[in-house]
Amino acid sequence: MNCTEQLHKVKEASRSMCLLSSKTINNVLTDLSISLRETTGKILEANQKDLDLMSEYDPKYDRLLLNQERINGIADDIENTIRLNSPLGKVFSEKTVENGLLIKKISVPLGVVGVIYEARPNVTLDVFALCFKSGNACVLKGGSDAENSNTVLVELIKKTLIKNEIDPEIIQLLPSAREAATELMNAIGFVDVLIPRGSQNLISSVRQNSKIPVIETGAGIVHTYFDKDGDLEKGKQIVFNAKTRRVSVCNALDCLIIHKKRLADLPALVSKLQDKNVEIFADQDSYNTIKDTYPNTLLKKADESSFGNEFLSHKMSIKTVNDFREATDHIYRYSSKHSEAIISENSTTISDFYSVVDAAAVYSNTSTAFTDGAQFGLGAEIGISTQKLHARGPMGLEELCSYKWLITGDGQTRE
Repeated sequence: MNCTEQLHKVKEASRSMCLLSSKTINNVLTDLSISLRETTGKILEANQKDLDLMSEYDPKYDRLLLNQERINGIADDIENTIRLNSPLGKVFSEKTVENGLLIKKISVPLGVVGVIYEARPNVTLDVFALCFKSGNACVLKGGSDAENSNTVLVELIKKTLIKNEIDPEIIQLLPSAREAATELMNAIGFVDVLIPRGSQNLISSVRQNSKIPVIETGAGIVHTYFDKDGDLEKGKQIVFNAKTRRVSVCNALDCLIIHKKRLADLPALVSKLQDKNVEIFADQDSYNTIKDTYPNTLLKKADESSFGNEFLSHKMSIKTVNDFREATDHIYRYSSKHSEAIISENSTTISDFYSVVDAAAVYSNTSTAFTDGAQFGLGAEIGISTQKLHARGPMGLEELCSYKWLITGDGQTRE
């Protein structure tokens, strides 16, 4: 089956989804979660074939990797999605106008959701679970790096749908070749919205070339500002967690900003990072402060190219600032509007940070690692939107819905 045939099939199959009950949807997701746990061995075998073709030093390796713990986590996310209320049919407004017409505004699915993503096979299951729960069909275009993993996962989904007598064509996995991405970006009339997940290059390419609406997600250039009133003990734990918990994800810390009055605390603030071999690119002031305490093999002087990077690895830059304004100016200049944080005990400064910083998720005194749909109580997520139209931040069930108007009359005609 070629891409054009797949797009026709998913569009046609999507029409059947509007009559599925919440009970049926949840039964399918329950079966999928059970099957996922039962077929872990087969999934890991396919995933290993992909891993064998990638260097373990590649930043994408960790994203590609599946293991028992991660599969259990994906199954848990599916089960969390089951427990969430359906986002469909929600009445946003209802009124009777002068001529007696009853007008309602209700939530409905987007229709067919396309997702282009790189080496993250968990996305395959997250996208299906969220799309299915919200009444959407989906077209997936994964990268060649995860071809074996994605194939076995989509096969599992289709078997589950067939078992429950639901058209398996509501999910399509396009070939991993680039030509398939081009066809998807031109799928006018077949796909209602396209969501890219991956590197900044991927997202930019989709935004520039797609002829169907795009929701930008994923790329995160993340800062944490340690204010002059920051608590050192909190700061040490937050910086370590935000940087090292999982370096290959979009909510990982890329740049630590520190107030000049707290430079004396910088050696303690970054000391634990050496345990994870974090390479630091420090500006002149911060370099001079930690050059005698941080391993010289892991410490380099920063230049202009050290800032504005999504490292996705064990690397981090440090910027010294004179005041709050300079800190927020630095964020304004380099932020991708994903996740930004402040560490401070001054409530006024925190309030100002919340107001001034323009990002999908703005934190105080906690790690940016929490920018995640499951952590926000959304079940799973289809991505982190960094734009402002339609959706912003972690995209869960409600963000996969649009709305329509229902007008009920009793013979009225317009003059």
